[in-house]
Amino acid sequence: MGGVKVLLRNPKRELEVPGPLGALALLQQLGLIREAVLVIVDGTLVTGDAIIADGSSVEIRPVVSGGATEPGPVRIPK
Repeated sequence: MGGVKVLLRNPKRELEVPGPLGALALLQQLGLIREAVLVIVDGTLVTGDAIIADGSSVEIRPVVSGGATEPGPVRIPK
C-alpha cells in the first residue's frame, strides 16, 4: 500500500514510515519513550507489542496526567 501514516501531537507533525512494523519499533525510530506516549492505530489504543499494518493510520499522543489543583480535606473514617 503506501506505508503507515503517523500523526504526532505536541508538536503536531505528520510523516509516513514503511509498514508493517511493531509499535515499539515505531517509537524507537521516532526516539520516543513508550511510557510517555499513547499509540492509537486506526482509532484503537494499542499496546507496545502491537503490529501496525501497512496502510494504517497512527496517532501518537503524549500521556497527560493531572489531578485537583488544590487538595481537599482528608477524611479518615472512624
